[in-house]
Amino acid sequence: MIMSAVDSTFFTLNEVATAIWLAADGATPLAKIVEGTICEQFEVDPQEAERDTNQFVTELSQHGILLVSDKPISSPPTCPETR
Repeated sequence: MIMSAVDSTFFTLNEVATAIWLAADGATPLAKIVEGTICEQFEVDPQEAERDTNQFVTELSQHGILLVSDKPISSPPTCPETR
């Protein structure tokens, strides 16, 4: 489970969503996550995987859980408690 700090929305992650979450490192493009993680680990059509992954990532980003960018993030954001 993950929760949005913005609006307290909970998301229960299935195996595919967990694989996406773990692969979202701020440096790997989403297309590579779909191709190299989702399609390799799960028997799924690449177009369907891309569509579903985009929908999942969009939903998480709308709730402030995941940051989406067109270029790699140079350093991962830190939590205020860890600074």
